[in-house]
Order: sequence, then C-alpha cells, then structure tokens
Amino acid sequence: MHLLVPAVQDDLKGGRVSNAGIATAVAAWFDQNQDKVVGWRRHIHSHPELSNEEVETTEFLVNVLEEHGLKPVCFPGTGLYVDLGPTEGKRLAFRADIDALRVPEQTGLPFASVNPGVSHSCGHDVHTTVALGLACALSTIELEQGVRVIFQPAEEVMGGGALDVVKWGGLENVSAIYAVHAEPHIRVGEIGVRTGAITSASDVIRIEVQGPGGHTSRPQLTADVVYAIGALITQLPALLSRRVDPRTGTVLVFGHVNAGDAANAIPKVGVLEGTLRTADITTWREIEDLITDLIDLVVAPTGCTYHLDYIRGVPPVLNDDAATALAVQAARSVDPHSVVSAPQSSGGEDFSWYLEHVPGAMMRLGAWNGEGEPQDLHQGNLNVDERAIGVGVRLFGAIVEQYFRVGEVSPAPGRL
Repeated sequence: MHLLVPAVQDDLKGGRVSNAGIATAVAAWFDQNQDKVVGWRRHIHSHPELSNEEVETTEFLVNVLEEHGLKPVCFPGTGLYVDLGPTEGKRLAFRADIDALRVPEQTGLPFASVNPGVSHSCGHDVHTTVALGLACALSTIELEQGVRVIFQPAEEVMGGGALDVVKWGGLENVSAIYAVHAEPHIRVGEIGVRTGAITSASDVIRIEVQGPGGHTSRPQLTADVVYAIGALITQLPALLSRRVDPRTGTVLVFGHVNAGDAANAIPKVGVLEGTLRTADITTWREIEDLITDLIDLVVAPTGCTYHLDYIRGVPPVLNDDAATALAVQAARSVDPHSVVSAPQSSGGEDFSWYLEHVPGAMMRLGAWNGEGEPQDLHQGNLNVDERAIGVGVRLFGAIVEQYFRVGEVSPAPGRL
C-alpha cells in the first residue's frame, strides 16, 4: 500500500488536498478500495452492451457515482459525464468509452459475458473502470480546479460517439483531455506514449462496378465487370502507393468482393469493399478526391462504369506534444520506469475528434501479464491483466496533479 506523508494524511481527512498531493491521495484511495473497483470492472465486463445500447452500463455508472456523492449528467440516449471541483472555470477532462463488440467471449472467466455474442474484447471495461475510479477518488478531495470525466457511448461504430458528445456539449469549458487504451502487447505497469499520430484515420470504400453483362465466350461484346474488379484490387493500392508519401502510413486493403453466380456468365454488377487508413491528417482530408481519380484511370479502359461510396471514418489521434510531455512526467512520477514508446497503430479511434477541439493525448495502458504470447484486441480470448486498473487510476491522478501545477496545456502551433 502507498503511504501518505502526515501532512497529506491530515488534509485528506478534511477533504482538503493541495495540488501537490492529488496523486498521492488518489493512489491511497485506490489502495483502500481496490477490491471494490475490481468488482466494478467485473460487473461491467460480464454485462457488455453494443454501441448506443449501453443502457444498463449507463445506469450502473450513475448509481456508483451518486453513491459517492456526485451528480452525473446523462447524455441523450446513453453515456454521461460528471464534473468535480469548482463549478466555474476551465476543466481538465478524461474520457472512457463504454461500449462493447459483437464478438463472442472465449476467455472462460468466472465473470465472462452473460450476453451471448457480445463482449468487452477491446478493453473498454477497463477504460471505464479506470475513469470511474478516478472520479470516485477525486470525490473525496476538495479540488481547487475543475475536472470532467466523460463516459462516452458508441466508440466502435463508424464515425464514433465522440461526435455526439461534442454536439451535446461534452467539451464545453474543457481545456485539455486525456484517455488510455488497453494494450495487450505491452506489459502491465508500462505506459506507452507517442507524440503526433498514435492511431490512423480509418475510412471505408465501397465500389460498385457495372456493365451490360454477357457470355464468357464473347467478352469482346461486353464490358467485363469481373476483370474491372480484378484490376481495381491489384492496381488501385499500387497506384495509391505511388501517389502518396509512404511516410504517411497510407494503406488500402480490400476485405470483401462479390460478383456473379455462374462460371460462364459475365455479371452486370460486382461489389468491392475495403478500408483506407492513413496516419497523416492532411492526406486524410484530401484522399477521397485522389481515390476517385485513380478509380477513373483503372476502370475507364475496361468500358465499365462504377459508383463509389466513400464513408468517412475518424481522423488519426494526434497527441499534442505538450500534453504528451505532461503525461510522461506524470507517469514517471508514479513509476520512473513505466514509460515506453508506443508504436503508431493502423487502427482507428474516435478520441481523435476531441483533439480537433482541445489539446490532449491518449496513452497505451499495458495489459499483458508477461505469460505466453500477447493476445490481440477485438478477439474473444482477450484477458486483460486487472492490475492495469490500478496503474491507470494512479496515472490519471498524477496527470491531474501535474496539470494543475503547470496550468493549461497550450496546443502545438498549427495542430488544431
């Protein structure tokens, strides 16, 4: 157990903790309530709910927060936020995502999902518990500045629930925002950090190719839809690699193709679907026009026509330099050896939408117990080491202390 120095112990009894004692007070609260907090995680884990269906999860969070004397504010539908500290002035925010995935759980844990086909196989139950623990720990402290903890619905859907949270006023009076994401490839106790892009933009493209149809014995009399789709599958990613700087991490991969029903008939319609990812925000904002131009070049010689559905997803999470530096300082104040370099992920994360408005950073929360091969996210066998919860709560508490010490984080020039 972490011990409080006498001065902090005296302040904590009266609920008064100076900015310099917040991290110690949060850590002490977690040590005293660890079993209860882990129990929260297990309840959330066993009752996963899909995006925008997180009704029971929202009710559970409201009940726990109210039991700790807090007044949560529910969003329309699902999700909520809770404010701590002074009612006036700017606030430091933390975000947790509360939804689960349509993935059957295969862990065999005694608190495994009771909802068939749905599981917290992305670690959102851990993110939620860390944020909940922080809010309840801070409820015992008379804060000198404001904190907001956001429990966001629907991170796992295209576009993401973060857009709704912003629309609903979730970022009003927020000056900076932080989050963690469980990472099963990093050892528990370690915090993965990275400035700039830590995730990628993630868009979906759907190309419907059309032609008059015909017989495979007379391809010269028609426009061959299957041939056109084959050309797109091979040439479109190749052409893209020659038109976009490879340092942007831009990649197009097709995952679904469908055309025709008979071996001797050229179909009239075929469909090709895939994802387009990039770590560069400028490339993301301009790439739809480039994709359209390249499809024109590939399809035109075949005589076919096409219709493109370009579905915008999320921009990359661009961690602010100053916000990331503050998080590194906070993590090292808890454990000098905790900080490791996080690789840039090709996955998408809607936390990026918040960073379009305020500076902030997302960190990777180590979740691997060090035994066997590391697991992966979005897999039914994901089993997060529960010790990561305490690491996350202490990290967030240290960020609050560091932030209140230095004042507001200024966004990097030209970032927002």
